Amino acid sequence: MYKIYSRPRIRIPNTVVNGRKKLNSPKAKKMITIFLILLIAFSTVKMILDAVYPIFDTLCETRAKSIATIISNEQATNVMRRYSYNDMFMVEKDTDNNITMIKSNVITINEIISDVAIKIQEELDHRGKENVEIAIRKFYRI
Repeated sequence: MYKIYSRPRIRIPNTVVNGRKKLNSPKAKKMITIFLILLIAFSTVKMILDAVYPIFDTLCETRAKSIATIISNEQATNVMRRYSYNDMFMVEKDTDNNITMIKSNVITINEIISDVAIKIQEELDHRGKENVEIAIRKFYRI
């Protein structure tokens, strides 16, 4: 027989405990072989997950920041449509039409701040779950 067709087999050595051979039965050898295969499989899965987790974590964080920025900008624009500059500030002028004082309307400004915060939170609650996809090129750092 040619050398190319023969391959070395995995040989599990027989163990001797108290003068008795423990691994003579084919069932015990199969159990150890299955255990080793499962150990290798779980180790491989663990290494892959350890490599993917930082990429997935970064993508999720970036996506969450993007969603929060979009929602906050939209809601701030929607709330500010109801107000004008004159609602928030009052300009006092003297007899020569020079500006002497600018007063802020604190009540209106506080209403705007609370409305924006409430609208953002409502939109985030309404939005629900978002899907995050990992492109294969991310694994190769391309």
